[in-house]
Amino acid sequence: MDLGIAGKRALVCASSKGLGLGCAKALAEAGVSLVMNARGSEALEAAAQGIRDTYGVSVETVATDVTSAAGQKDVLDVAGQVDILVTNAGGPPPGMWSDWDREDFIKALDANMLTPIAFMKALLPGMMEQGWGRVVNITSQSVRAPIGVLGLSNSARTGLTGYVAGTSRQVAGTGVTINNLLPGIHATDRALALDGPVAENQGITLEEAQAQRSATIPAGRYGTAEEFGQACAFLCSQHAGFIVGQNLLLDGGATNMTM
Repeated sequence: MDLGIAGKRALVCASSKGLGLGCAKALAEAGVSLVMNARGSEALEAAAQGIRDTYGVSVETVATDVTSAAGQKDVLDVAGQVDILVTNAGGPPPGMWSDWDREDFIKALDANMLTPIAFMKALLPGMMEQGWGRVVNITSQSVRAPIGVLGLSNSARTGLTGYVAGTSRQVAGTGVTINNLLPGIHATDRALALDGPVAENQGITLEEAQAQRSATIPAGRYGTAEEFGQACAFLCSQHAGFIVGQNLLLDGGATNMTM
């Protein structure tokens, strides 16, 4: 399918690896030029060069921490006006309700709620003025069905979801859509970070922990960054202009609900 976005320009945050990289690759395959961001410059440059070599699109990189105002400015100065924004950030560490203090919540809010909002506030006016734009926020399945040990993520990402629910409907009439992608377990570093402690606590191998988790997923496996990226690219396409303020689960059926 021709997504109709060749020649567009996208900012993809946290895109040196994992789901962000999957989104960047899928957009590049559709002919979109990229501004890629991550904290680590080495992995970011390697990912960017791989995309240039494979898809032949223009890729600019900004290695910085976007949870800071200075980092956000650095990225926006390079990105300028974009047609597509994909926000993404690694999830806060797991734990129990008794582990977290105010500063833990502030860090989670900065990374998983306030930074995406800052980028939307900066870039939505230009999209609205040109009459076309796409925003996709990578959140989590936990906004639909909270995960006890991910209380920081539950809180911050659900706050972003509420913001998008209202804002998306305010801008939709200008040709700009905002939607969220809710990943379940995918074969990324984040999964390893969650599976490792399970293996250690239960005295089993990492492979056994992964098999144990896969058995709880109706699809019987972890998702891939590639299929996640293609879902993102579709939401960014010309064909998705009537999809507004939605939360699309990509979890292999793991979240058990009717709708």
